Amino acid sequence: MAIVEVTEDEEAEADALTIGRRIRQLRTARGMTLDDLAGAVERAPSQLSMIETGKREPKLTLLRAIAKALGVSIDALLEAEPLDERASLEISLERAMKGQTFQALGIPSFRIGKTIPDEVLRAMLSLQGEIDRLRDERAATPEEARRANVDLRHLMRRQDNYFADLEAQARGILEAVGHPGGPLTQRTASDIAAHLGFTLHYVPDLPQTTRSVADLRHGRLYLSSRISAKGDPRTAVLQALSSRILGHAEPRSYAEFLRQRVETNYLTGALLIPESHAVPVLVEAKAAKAISIEDLRDAYSVSYETAAHRFTNLASVHLGIPVHFLKVHESGTITKAYENDDVNFPTDRLGAIEGQMCCRRWTSRVVFDVDDRFNPYYQYTDTGNGTYWCTARVEHSSEGAHSVSVGVRFDDTKWFLGRDTPNRGVSKHSVEVCCRRAPADLEAAWRENAWPNVRTPRTLLATLPTGSFPGVDTTEVYEFLQAHAPG
Repeated sequence: MAIVEVTEDEEAEADALTIGRRIRQLRTARGMTLDDLAGAVERAPSQLSMIETGKREPKLTLLRAIAKALGVSIDALLEAEPLDERASLEISLERAMKGQTFQALGIPSFRIGKTIPDEVLRAMLSLQGEIDRLRDERAATPEEARRANVDLRHLMRRQDNYFADLEAQARGILEAVGHPGGPLTQRTASDIAAHLGFTLHYVPDLPQTTRSVADLRHGRLYLSSRISAKGDPRTAVLQALSSRILGHAEPRSYAEFLRQRVETNYLTGALLIPESHAVPVLVEAKAAKAISIEDLRDAYSVSYETAAHRFTNLASVHLGIPVHFLKVHESGTITKAYENDDVNFPTDRLGAIEGQMCCRRWTSRVVFDVDDRFNPYYQYTDTGNGTYWCTARVEHSSEGAHSVSVGVRFDDTKWFLGRDTPNRGVSKHSVEVCCRRAPADLEAAWRENAWPNVRTPRTLLATLPTGSFPGVDTTEVYEFLQAHAPG
């Protein structure tokens, strides 16, 4: 998020505007003309006019003389706030005319006369504010989105992807509804909603760009009645409620939007797989050298991705095992990534992993070619940074197939089921010919004879926010709420 620094010159200019307006208001309130005041302080009327319009900052000796002539103290002229709403409007518009927005549009500054109605000043300021809002909104470029992702990943790595405050929030909510531990039932999810003051409403016309919509005014949470057989009805409820538990406000930047999304997903996972119950299970599995993401998934009736995410939250802090996580689209594009085990994922010049092509020889890509989708796929992969072991699965969503994989360094493989796999691979993605460039003979045969028509990834455009909630049609959401509001 950009931080705007105010220079000393800008501060002085702002003070000069305020002081000038105060002098003019006090002068006119006393029935004095500009010539009257100029005569009283022995200055030219043109000099006082420049002071009143904020174009010149008066010296202290002149300010004392003006204050005496107006019958007020000098402190009255140096107050930070103008005397009335009209002065506030004039000062705000004066500052706006000297700002980037007016200059970029080629609008010259003009004198704000007494005959200009207050409504006109308000309208101009509102337009200027909306232009600034739209400019800031569209400043969230793909580069900014990648930088925000990188910053967030660094934060997650520093904390081993473990957020103690979110764990505490989850414990508090589960205790409040009397959850005994273990898998979270749909009834308990409904109890959490009631505890937070929400009723659940399943509707067929939920806006397509949303997973849920909360009516904060009436305490109603709308969800789709068309949940697929593979979907988990608890997840949509808990994700929506997590934002309320965490007190999220409307995001003011793309970085804040990403942070809120991570916090929401984390808290949802902490509710579905409670720390106090899951950690003893994982510690026991480590002692038996039988850690399995599948077992965690089955024990809590969650998706493989949720179990994998939750394992990364708990593994380093409670088990002492550094890990990495990857979610890769069937096209080969990395959509989510986390690591604190020094695995060397491909990055762009900003250090972003998301959006990069995963190595074709890495477990996350190889698993797409495995026919057996019932059992987990395991693989050891030799890299220029050591050998890593991964377990992976393929899951399907509306955006196509994704692989989800969790991996560790070779020395930590001893704690996991699947360590005896014969599957081996070699990934040298730091070397261009590994997978970013075709073999020389293949390239020679086809480079001059191939012309692919590139399919623009939808996620590329989604990184350009069009509102506070990127990708969401807010007009559709507001119309939906209006139509469903009680009464």
